Amino acid sequence: MIVFDLDDTLYLERDFAFSGYASLDSYIEETTGCVGFGAWCRAAFLAGRRQRIFDEALAALGLPEDAGMIDDLVTRYRNHTPQIALCDDARRCLDRLSPCTDLGLITDGPERMQRAKIAALGIAPQFKVLRPTAAWGPEFSKPHPRAFLEMEAAAGGAPLVYVADNALKDFVTPRARGWHTIQICREGRVHTAPPPDKAYAPHAQIESLDELEATLEKLGRAIPTAR
Repeated sequence: MIVFDLDDTLYLERDFAFSGYASLDSYIEETTGCVGFGAWCRAAFLAGRRQRIFDEALAALGLPEDAGMIDDLVTRYRNHTPQIALCDDARRCLDRLSPCTDLGLITDGPERMQRAKIAALGIAPQFKVLRPTAAWGPEFSKPHPRAFLEMEAAAGGAPLVYVADNALKDFVTPRARGWHTIQICREGRVHTAPPPDKAYAPHAQIESLDELEATLEKLGRAIPTAR
C-alpha cells in the first residue's frame, strides 16, 4: 500500500493559499470598498511572511485590525471552495498506481478544509482510505501514530510506503514502524526545513512523482501490490 500526504505532495499548497486570498479579496472589496487585499496577501506569502498575514494586509490597506474580523477572514479562508489542481506528475502517478495497488492518504489541517481540497482535486475514487487527521481532533495530527495504524490495518499486512514533503513531522512515525518513506521536494513548497535528526529523515528524496517507482526499486521495494 502506498500512502500519500496531500499538501505540497499531490498539489502545491500555495495554490490553496492564493485561491483563498482571491476569495477574500472579493469579500473585502464588497464589504469595505478597499481593493488590493488579495494581491497584498499573495505578495507577502511569496516573500515568506506567512504569520499574521491578514492582520498585516488590513493594516496596509488602512483598515482596523479587529479580532472579530480576523476570525471571520480565517473562517472564510478555510471554508472557501478551493480553485486548485493536481500537479501533473501527481495525476500521472495516481493514474498509474490506483489500478494496481491500494492507495491511502493522511493529511493534517481542519477537516472541512482538507475535505474541500480532496473534493476539488477529484481524487477520492482512487484511494482506499482517506484520513484527515482532524476528524479525530488536532491532537491526532502527524506524527501521532493513529492514522498510520489505520493504514496498516487497511493494508492487511502488505508493506507500506509513505510519500510526503515535511521532514519535521511526516517520516518519523512511519519510519519507526518499518515503512519506507520518500520525501518529495517540489519547487515552491512551503516546508523546506531539514530533518532534526536521522529518525526524522526520509529514506529517499525525489523532485517528481514520476520518479517514485524507480526510487522504490533502488530501495529494494517494488510497488506493493494488493489486488
